[in-house]
Amino acid sequence: MPKVHPTALVEAGAKLADDVEVGPFCIVGPDVTIGAGSRLISHVNVAGRTTLGDRTVVYPFASLGTAPQWIGLADEPTELILGTDNVIRESVSMNKGSVPGGGVTRVGNNNYFMVYAHVAHDCIVGNNNVFANSATLGGHVEVGDNVFLGGLAAIQQKTRIGSFAMLGGCSAITSDVIPFGMASGERAHMIGINMVGMKRKNFSPDSIRAVRSTYRSLFFTGTLEGGIEKATEDYGDDPAARLILDFVNSRGARHLCQPGD
Repeated sequence: MPKVHPTALVEAGAKLADDVEVGPFCIVGPDVTIGAGSRLISHVNVAGRTTLGDRTVVYPFASLGTAPQWIGLADEPTELILGTDNVIRESVSMNKGSVPGGGVTRVGNNNYFMVYAHVAHDCIVGNNNVFANSATLGGHVEVGDNVFLGGLAAIQQKTRIGSFAMLGGCSAITSDVIPFGMASGERAHMIGINMVGMKRKNFSPDSIRAVRSTYRSLFFTGTLEGGIEKATEDYGDDPAARLILDFVNSRGARHLCQPGD
């Protein structure tokens, strides 16, 4: 049976696994599902049609599943879905999806959200990401896997952040950052490849060389189309380089983040 503190409010209809712990002054709405091994430490608000996967840990004053911050949008029965093993620190906020945006905000597994991080409506966040303090996603942002977002980094609506990217603190990201890319600045620009991250994730020297060469081909050899063609011919068989090429070829709503002067 779930362990619910006497001061907490768990509304009728909420589905909690038997070993869930709900701490003091938490509020859990009637359409919430919380998986096994999860803990709401205290003063947590979980609203709407929100699903927290197994072993989710939520710290005080986090707010999950509330309506999109979209002026004039009706509060409709959309969803926020989180996978397993996520850590959500103090005062993090995550909004549910919007009907125009597909109806679901989705977060994968094993992510770490530091204090005041924000995930807006209709975002798609992958696995094994770190959001440093006050890192903020606008609506409809897509974040891959193994991404590090620096403190106070702000990502514009409908921007894509590729897997293994690293975003500098206080950066304003207004364009798509390729996988393995490093971007930083008040109006962020590419500053190279996340070499340290690749080594920590045990990418082979050959893959690291392929990613570096693909980066040079895309941004320093004339047109983007020509760079894609050259990189595909030279490194298209390398899985890491292919991750970049697939990202570039898929083309999102934003242009690609470019190297600075």
